Amino acid sequence: MQIIKDIAIKGKHDKPIVTDLFYKKDNNSKPIVIFCHGYKGYKDWGAWNLIAKKFAENNLFFVKFNFSHNGGTLKQPIDFPDLTAFGENNFIKELDDLETIIDWILSNSKIKNEINSNNITLIGHSRGGGIVSIKASEDNRIKQIISWGAVSDFGSRFPEGNALKKWKEDGVSYITNGRTKQQMPHFFQFYTNFKENEKRLNIKSAVKNIKTRHLIIHGSNDETVNVEEAKKLHLWNPKSELKIIDGANHTFNSKHPYSLQYLPLEMVELVKISLHFTKKDKDL
Repeated sequence: MQIIKDIAIKGKHDKPIVTDLFYKKDNNSKPIVIFCHGYKGYKDWGAWNLIAKKFAENNLFFVKFNFSHNGGTLKQPIDFPDLTAFGENNFIKELDDLETIIDWILSNSKIKNEINSNNITLIGHSRGGGIVSIKASEDNRIKQIISWGAVSDFGSRFPEGNALKKWKEDGVSYITNGRTKQQMPHFFQFYTNFKENEKRLNIKSAVKNIKTRHLIIHGSNDETVNVEEAKKLHLWNPKSELKIIDGANHTFNSKHPYSLQYLPLEMVELVKISLHFTKKDKDL
């Protein structure tokens, strides 16, 4: 298996998009799967590397990356050494980063014999699920979309009333990272950028407009994004498939750091369902 880690891809927003590739190097074209992490996430979180290997073992060209402003750096892609970048992130930057990744893959002569450019699947976890939903509604190069524990709305996650007023006055608000104990900033531009692009960033409208095959997977015990959000996504796109994994939490019972060499049972189920959907004509 070919594993290429921490490729620095130049994006539109002055910071590299740090990217990994997992695939069997055999000069046979393979469906492309691009994974987008969620809020306070990164490409090397928890069991994502094990999952990447599972997809590659099943003859898929698996790509995962850090959004350019997720708070990681090229030298330290894990965790959040660049909190200023984290505070400067917004949904439009993430959509731009995903666009850059797709363009880079399809134009890279070094891998052209390894990929099927007409078969691109997007997978998004949590907030990343909202990003891939919007991207799939806009870009006809996308053939399939899979969401893992995805959000159904961006706007409802912003504060209101006095909390919003204080955020505007201070120019920044902070959220504590429970694991690293960092005070992670959100500059007020995050809110103003959302309001300026609210129509485009409407997940409900995007999901209703998705013409591709669409799989929604959610854990029954998701403590971060309620399973009712998955049911909303399915309602908005009746042609989608909805799979609820019994007993799974928001990260499908994995954690960070994750030192085991095998996946939790709920994540095994997540991968199995996703692979069957991605390669529906294969015996997996």
